[in-house]
Amino acid sequence: MNREKLMKMAGAVRTGGKGSMRRKKKAVHKTTTTDDKRLQSTLKRIGVNAIPAIEEVNIFKDDVVIQFINPKVQASIAANTWVVSGSPQTKKLQDILPGIINQLGPDNLDNLRKLAEQFQKQAPAAGASATTGQEEDDDEVPELVAGETFEAAAEEGHTA
Repeated sequence: MNREKLMKMAGAVRTGGKGSMRRKKKAVHKTTTTDDKRLQSTLKRIGVNAIPAIEEVNIFKDDVVIQFINPKVQASIAANTWVVSGSPQTKKLQDILPGIINQLGPDNLDNLRKLAEQFQKQAPAAGASATTGQEEDDDEVPELVAGETFEAAAEEGHTA
């Protein structure tokens, strides 16, 4: 091959400019898993260990509870770091109160007292309206007549 022929071939190869071919390789975008990998590597560097067999995690915030069911829990006591991952549900304290009384610590007892006071304030008003509702309902329910049965009343209803 002579030098002129090589220069001619080199001139024909274009990487850009007018009339050049489009690129054939599609651009690959980064996914969000890179963030998760970066977080996991940071947690590993801190020395976080997985804590198995935790069925429920409740995070108390004022009168709202953030509840995780079957979460993945990791902790590093030395770094004072707790990681709770899973799908959260935000609920009111009143909704899950009977099941979590044993989980409440001394710092949440004052919130529990406030909640009890709110229930006591609401209870007399609700109780008064409930009794009037019961009296009205009692008027609408007919009295049972001695000697009559449901079957006999049903037969009379069919014949009529």
